[in-house]
Order: sequence, then C-alpha cells, then structure tokens
Amino acid sequence: MTGFKIAVTVFSVVLAVSRLSVASAQQPSPPPAAPDAAAPKSTAPKSAAPKSAAPKSAAPKTAAPKSATATPAAPAGSDSQPTLLGQYGDWGAYTASPGGKKVCFVLAKPKSSKTEPAGRTRDQAYMFISSRPTENVKNEVSVTIGYPFKTSSDATVEVGATKFAMYTQNDGAWIKNVADEARMVDAMRKAADVTVRGTSGKGTNSTDQYSLKGLAQALERVDQECK
Repeated sequence: MTGFKIAVTVFSVVLAVSRLSVASAQQPSPPPAAPDAAAPKSTAPKSAAPKSAAPKSAAPKTAAPKSATATPAAPAGSDSQPTLLGQYGDWGAYTASPGGKKVCFVLAKPKSSKTEPAGRTRDQAYMFISSRPTENVKNEVSVTIGYPFKTSSDATVEVGATKFAMYTQNDGAWIKNVADEARMVDAMRKAADVTVRGTSGKGTNSTDQYSLKGLAQALERVDQECK
C-alpha cells in the first residue's frame, strides 16, 4: 500500500462503515448522515484505504446503501478518526469508533486490474474485511469496484478453485450467501491471492487480483482490537 494517503481516504471508509452499519440494522430505512471527521491519527507507517465500506445483512440480501464519496471536515478529537494499527504485507489494519461504535477493518487494493474492452476508466477498487462488535458482526467481506455495477448482476470472488457469489448495488459488493462468509475468509487466510470479477452498467467486464500477503496477520491484529 506504499504511497497511499490515509489522511483523506481512510476516513472515507469510516464514514461509510458508520452509515452502512446503521442501515443494515434499520433496513429499509435510508442510512442517516455520518458524523464529520478530520484526518486520521496513525500508530504505524502510512497506508491506504478505500472510499466505501459495507453492511452485514441477513440472507437473502436485497439492497446495499450508497458508498461514501467525499471526506467532510470534522471537529477535532472526533471518535470517528481511524487509527492505523499496522501494515502487514499488502493489508492495512485499522480501528475507529464512528458514532461511539467501535469498528475494526483490514483492507487492500488490487495488485493487478484489467478491463474488457481494455482501457476503460474506473475509480480505484478495494477489498476489505470489517468487524463491528456492537452488532455481533465479524469478518464481513466486501468490495468497492470503482464503477456502478450492472443492475441485478452478481460479482464473483475466486479463492483458488472456489467461487463465491456477491450481490451488488451501486459500486459495492457483498457476499450473497452469508453462511459462506466464514469459509471464504478462512480460505483467504491460506491462499496466495483472490480474484474479483464484475460487470459495469455500461457492459465493461473487470478482473481484479488481490495479493493476500499479510492478510492473516492483519486479521489477527484487528481480532485483538475488536474482541
């Protein structure tokens, strides 16, 4: 994650987690506005972060709220400011307390990306795994793909020879069968890489490959923080 700017991007994740965790508990009500915040504090070398996070919802899943796209200014000392717990290989481990509710998450960006047709522009993609102890949510996997998904389409996550379907809305994707989530995370801990495939609303197919180097250690760190 060398060269990333956590001062702007990590905080966007915390805002989104705050919005989406509330939305998952109160569907179908729309998510409330998240508290403002400023640049995050850090206890480890600088790393990177995406612009969105994801909710936990019971199967069958039906809808996912919009992801955060901006980083508003915030009052000093906000509990929403994320703390970088450590950088482990290609994965960063973070914690924050948006709205007073503790959140821990790990995240990474793809090592390689391609589109078909080639050369189509898109925003940066990210994968992250989050835990919210106050909601009994542990190791929730989600992806922000960098473009609006094709309506009603599924994304797929491939770990070795195993494929997992993900339901989509806007630019986010969440595992379709919640019962598979623990099995997916366990497989990711042991694998070398994971591949995410999706289709945009304009018909562009994307393939993103993430390195899983350091994921197991990053998850151990957030497990310690969010027991």
